[in-house]
Amino acid sequence: MDASREKYRRLFFALWPHEAERAALAAWQPSLQQRCGGKTMRPDTLHCTLVFLGAVPEHRLEALCRAAREAAFREFTLTLAAAHYWGHNHIVYAAPSTLATAHAALVQALEQALRKHRFHFEARPYRAHVTLLRHAQWNDTPLPPLPAVRWRVADFALVQSLPDGQGARYEVLCRFNAQG
Repeated sequence: MDASREKYRRLFFALWPHEAERAALAAWQPSLQQRCGGKTMRPDTLHCTLVFLGAVPEHRLEALCRAAREAAFREFTLTLAAAHYWGHNHIVYAAPSTLATAHAALVQALEQALRKHRFHFEARPYRAHVTLLRHAQWNDTPLPPLPAVRWRVADFALVQSLPDGQGARYEVLCRFNAQG
């Protein structure tokens, strides 16, 4: 195969909210934007990344899905009740106060399966979050508490990032269900 003609896809695994969770998270955005400025993320792009892969050759998609199916996990609840600011990249995000054991186990199982199948991915300490605003400006003052969003996680998704006129759009390629 001619490597120069190989097609790549920009991919990541994520918790992909259903409409109720997506609407609840989007409802946080106006008051946060009023305080911090910036640009709101489109509701259809809200998600919680598990593992970012980056450019993956198309011919490896089947192996990637096989690896994801090997990452066994149990359902869990992701509770998001606070917004935070990361000054280094100017984003406002929702995050859980504590990471559920099953959530951490899912990330670990996914990373192990990806290594087993020789996939490269962004390896850094995992910080569960949902980006709500980009290009925001804030300080170290805590952001006000918001109504909790309780998200029952029963699956995760393989997602492709595609450039568009508004930054990026995401396409869910496949979903993987919890066991048990």
